[in-house]
Amino acid sequence: MGTEAKPQESIAGAVAAPAPAARRLVSLDAFRGWTMFWIVGGGAIMAGLQALGHNPVIDTVVYHLDHTPWQGLRYYDLIWPSFMLMTGMSLPFSYAKRSLTQTHQEILLRVLRRVAVLFLLGSLRESIHLNHPYLVELSSALQPIAIAYLCAFLIVRRSWKFQAAAGGLILADYALLLAFVPAPGIPAGSYQEGANIVAAVDVAVLGRTHREGWGTVLSTIPTIATTILGLLIGRLLKSDRAQRGKVLIIAATGLCGVVLGLAMDPFVPIVMKLWTTSYGLASAGWSCLLFLAFYWIIDVRGYRRWAFPFVVIGMNAVTIYMSRTIVPLDRIVGIFTRGVAPDLGSFGPLFQAMAALLVEWLIFYWMYRRKLFLTA
Repeated sequence: MGTEAKPQESIAGAVAAPAPAARRLVSLDAFRGWTMFWIVGGGAIMAGLQALGHNPVIDTVVYHLDHTPWQGLRYYDLIWPSFMLMTGMSLPFSYAKRSLTQTHQEILLRVLRRVAVLFLLGSLRESIHLNHPYLVELSSALQPIAIAYLCAFLIVRRSWKFQAAAGGLILADYALLLAFVPAPGIPAGSYQEGANIVAAVDVAVLGRTHREGWGTVLSTIPTIATTILGLLIGRLLKSDRAQRGKVLIIAATGLCGVVLGLAMDPFVPIVMKLWTTSYGLASAGWSCLLFLAFYWIIDVRGYRRWAFPFVVIGMNAVTIYMSRTIVPLDRIVGIFTRGVAPDLGSFGPLFQAMAALLVEWLIFYWMYRRKLFLTA
């Protein structure tokens, strides 16, 4: 691993590469940073605010900063789909830029290298997190992102109709699979925790199930559809269509996804840990609407300065994601804040959370200024 002064070349680019400078989507950087913010310290800050006193707003935000135990949808359940969406959105921009100087085969080789690095980083992160070596651990976002990124790249030159059909077929086939295919001792159409075909396939293929009930092997498949949706949105954003038209299409797409997902919920429950088709639709829809808010404010209306702290985070998404496991800065900073926090009373938890986030942000700001990013 090394560093170089080209953010477009970073491994982070494999997750959601910044657009070429001439057509840069600051909203994409900011949306990525906003999404990472809740992982790196936003949740701890909100918990610190809650410690100062409960109120309906803070309590609601804190409630949404944890995954749904099984069926349902909270904000935290949108973080992974948002990254899948951004992965696809980056592709039309990065591919067009690379095509100016490289052949398709050369770009493919580079993509394969990034896919391998992302997959191995996911393995490293989960092995450390679970305290056991795992080459394949698809409950980590990085490994499904690597797979979906490759699949989306393989159709990046196809027509938008082909891409849309591919995404739709993936979701439809996955829904049919869960609804009509039984597993040993498990009836078809079971969405119960620990008693579903997704868990059964994990046992058959990997010899284990995830300790928190996450599906892995089968549930990686529908994540590809969310990435293809991102590919379509990136294609739209890169086009010469008027901004008003782009906004309306993204808004309609997001609303359709949310409505369809909720409409399916009584029959195909919204379960993130199985990535059911209803969840795939609803989460992708909400992710579209969240991105649209950033796109409208930043790239359409031109209000950019407020988003700079999130851009700094977003430009180093993979670095930050990995550092939370390999170099736990919050614990390191805690060595120096633990002695002070008790004297601050109920403000102590918030002080500790803010101190840890500030140190992290300053480190990544230093990297941002010097264009230092992890590369393959």
